[in-house]
Amino acid sequence: MSKYIDLLTDYSFKRIFGTDPNRDLLIDFLNEVFRGRKIITDLIYNKNEHPGDHIHEGGAIFDLLCTGDDGERFIIEVQRGKQENFKQRALFYTSRLITEQAPKGRRSEWGYHINGVYLIALLEDFALSDSPTNEYLHDIYLCNRQTGRIFYKDLGYTYIELLKFVKTESQLETELDKWLFVLKNMSSMDKIPVYLRKPIFEKLFNVAEYSNLTKEEKKMYDHSMKYKWDNKNVLDYAKKEGMEKGREEKSRAVVENLIVKLGLSNEQAADVAAVSVEYVAKVRAEIKK
Repeated sequence: MSKYIDLLTDYSFKRIFGTDPNRDLLIDFLNEVFRGRKIITDLIYNKNEHPGDHIHEGGAIFDLLCTGDDGERFIIEVQRGKQENFKQRALFYTSRLITEQAPKGRRSEWGYHINGVYLIALLEDFALSDSPTNEYLHDIYLCNRQTGRIFYKDLGYTYIELLKFVKTESQLETELDKWLFVLKNMSSMDKIPVYLRKPIFEKLFNVAEYSNLTKEEKKMYDHSMKYKWDNKNVLDYAKKEGMEKGREEKSRAVVENLIVKLGLSNEQAADVAAVSVEYVAKVRAEIKK
């Protein structure tokens, strides 16, 4: 067991960054992500589950949802694997936070005063499909296609591809570099490095030390790590099988694991295993029988 917990499991991320006593950690991280374009001095945590307006309408569940001191909303998420319609999903989430700001009545008096909405996504084990190989930080805003001038600055999407962040300790230049390095590597460290000796990181290392967790917290963390390892093993095995066999000659066990253990859709399982959607559908039908 490592001295420090893995910050990128579901449980760890929410425990470290999603609790009120630690909101200064999240504030510092977000300020470094925005790099001066926005200064957050305080925030409050909101419920992370937003049901649909109607009983048959799908809701949205966020990893973390916060409101800043100016009323802006921040969605912070960790994504470990590639998801189908990933960009569309981000648009859906942010759109829900925009539309719910509209009052039920007197809309003309409201005048469409919309607080900013921002999504920050940490991509752990995959990269965006159209992303340059040497870029890991992507700031997305509505802008003029011809001039590149920002058209509307209060709706933003920040994607950080941790898979591409490969800087070593000697290459860390900014505070954001330090944050990303810690997020990726804390679980492999045995003490806080000298270059991180400042109050915010000292607190982070203290609350993230495994021995400081309660018995129940350790149990929940261990469970989250087992889930992460199991998922990684299934995906790694699927990728290995995909390299060794033809697209239509995949092992039935690989596809079955993706369906049964990970609950992937036909399209997602086909993408991971590099087989046709029809083949996955055939396996799923056989499982149901």
